[in-house]
Amino acid sequence: MTYGFQHQEGLVWTGGEIFETRNPARPDRVSGRYGETRLDDLDVVFSTARKVAAEWAATPGLRRQELTAAWLDRIADAVEGIAHAVTLEMGKTIGDARGEILHSLKEARFAVAEASRSIGEVMPSARPGLRNMTLRRPRGVIVASTPWNYPVLTPLRKLAPAFAHGNAVVLKPSEVSPAAACLMAELSVGLFPHGLFQIVLGGGRVGAAITGHPAADGVTFTGSVATGKAVYAAAARNLAEVQLELGGKNGIIVHDADDLDACIDEVVAGALENGGQRCTGISRVLVQRRLASAVEEGIAARMNRIVVGDGMDAGVGMGPMASEAHFRRVEAAIAAGEAEGARRVTGRSNEIGAGFFIRPTLFADVTPDMMLAREEVFGPVLSMLTYDSIDEALSILNGVDYGLAAALYSNRNDVVQRFVNEAEAGMLHVNHQSSIDTNMPFVGIKHSGVGAPSIGRSAINFYTTEHAVYVKS
Repeated sequence: MTYGFQHQEGLVWTGGEIFETRNPARPDRVSGRYGETRLDDLDVVFSTARKVAAEWAATPGLRRQELTAAWLDRIADAVEGIAHAVTLEMGKTIGDARGEILHSLKEARFAVAEASRSIGEVMPSARPGLRNMTLRRPRGVIVASTPWNYPVLTPLRKLAPAFAHGNAVVLKPSEVSPAAACLMAELSVGLFPHGLFQIVLGGGRVGAAITGHPAADGVTFTGSVATGKAVYAAAARNLAEVQLELGGKNGIIVHDADDLDACIDEVVAGALENGGQRCTGISRVLVQRRLASAVEEGIAARMNRIVVGDGMDAGVGMGPMASEAHFRRVEAAIAAGEAEGARRVTGRSNEIGAGFFIRPTLFADVTPDMMLAREEVFGPVLSMLTYDSIDEALSILNGVDYGLAAALYSNRNDVVQRFVNEAEAGMLHVNHQSSIDTNMPFVGIKHSGVGAPSIGRSAINFYTTEHAVYVKS
């Protein structure tokens, strides 16, 4: 099947240069054919969004939430078709694609429900005859730019709270995997006012144009640190609010464990989910030296059992890298790791087929100064470092520019308390890997995030503006 979406003003804007997506498991097969959005059309895109944003903001909040929930119901009914689009363009297994959509819907439903709760306060007054309160209003026109690794989850994480809180959205999905977002946009027709949800297509040129557009009231971006800095600068020129979800170099400390096998299961799951193409994925495992041999052996055994192949095939546990360009980047990182002296334990054979496949790869004898310990690889590559004391472990854990997720395995209360108080990450996990709940803030610090979290109660701080109201009786 080849995906393609016709130019529809107010919904999907095409008409420019043609680009294709390919099945990363079978690169000779075209998955989608699209027209890039013409830059000359962007002023119309934003004027449409501005007009409908005012209309949507005037719609009663509970009605907005009812319509957003109805849209989510339509997506739930279309899970199978959307999951196929995800696998054929991005490569993850069909089971993972279904799971992504179902988890996304849980997050989205929480966001819609949260928008119906109290969003203001009555405040004490310093003067007689005044009633003071705070309230929140929709921010206006939200620009959302999303990556290829979660073609449903990341857009929905931005779209659901935006619509529920009363905003219009201009979304640019990644040019690597845009079909899922376009399918979700089509499912909104007849529910949302025309132009409330608009999609623009293309690469960095289109992304730069929308994130720097003067009609954008808020810009939410998920992707690399380098691009995030450019987005931050572009939004700042217009004083637009920003929400940035950026990279990670997430570490998991294995200090002690009653059940080491269960711990290793979690480490491998955290490292290989979505083929390691996950910003919260585990890319460093820091192991207390006395456990190092057992942990290395256990990780290697589990990695070697993973079946790598076409995500549509039964029995496959991990699909390909999402694109040739990303495949080359991960291959280059593996080569660089070997060149700087790390010991490659697994993943040497790559004779799987013509797709962009990389076998799960464990490096041992990694030191904190090596690239493998400091830079985001974004693939099925796990670096193992050893330490002697918890002081050393925390120093290694915190010794990177990123601060997204961190995990600890320990049964010692003093070690747990040190980790919770000192680990430099926005999301802290004790005795489980870096999986998340649908109602918890998704937050990064340092180079991993800027602005309000994208899920959880505090997301309201991005999607609305706060106002102080004084009423004299």
